Amino acid sequence: MRTIARYDRGMTTKIAVSLPDHLVEEARAAVVEGRATSVSAYVAEALAEKSRRRTLTEVLDEMDAELGSPGAAAAAKAARVLDAHNSR
Repeated sequence: MRTIARYDRGMTTKIAVSLPDHLVEEARAAVVEGRATSVSAYVAEALAEKSRRRTLTEVLDEMDAELGSPGAAAAAKAARVLDAHNSR
């Protein structure tokens, strides 16, 4: 079960950003559908996920440098596992 993103108003900085219309509509729809408590919370969650992904990429890059990149067989197996997971 996924939790709805919330943020602590006491620990935030208010900024103004320009976004493509379709992304604003997507964020508003998430609020209406109950997937986010506010547009700000939706954007904050998206930025946090982007940050986590960057960190994971750095870890994987370090592993590749130390151990070498996975071969074709390992990549194919990973793709099968991910496909099976995503089809649940």
